[in-house]
Amino acid sequence: MADDTTVDPVEAQVLDGNAVAGLLAAAFGVEMTEVPGACAHCGTVSMVGELRAYVRAPGTVLRCPACSGVVLRVVETPSATLIDVRGAAYLRFERG
Repeated sequence: MADDTTVDPVEAQVLDGNAVAGLLAAAFGVEMTEVPGACAHCGTVSMVGELRAYVRAPGTVLRCPACSGVVLRVVETPSATLIDVRGAAYLRFERG
């Protein structure tokens, strides 16, 4: 008999974007968790802190909470930090 309560091990390790606040602040130079942005895949607007963070890979992947599309990727190498935001239609930075 199958156990219907089995948890997907990948999903069990998913965090929210707040878990990578330090990494994002170092990469962007500003506090990022309250920055709104739109998913390029489905148009959902979320704060970066609300994105689903996958951190157990060679880099960090932030996915849309609505459609699971990749919004942002960050990879740190010994010589550089690479940031891919092709999955974001926009990120909105307010002026002080």
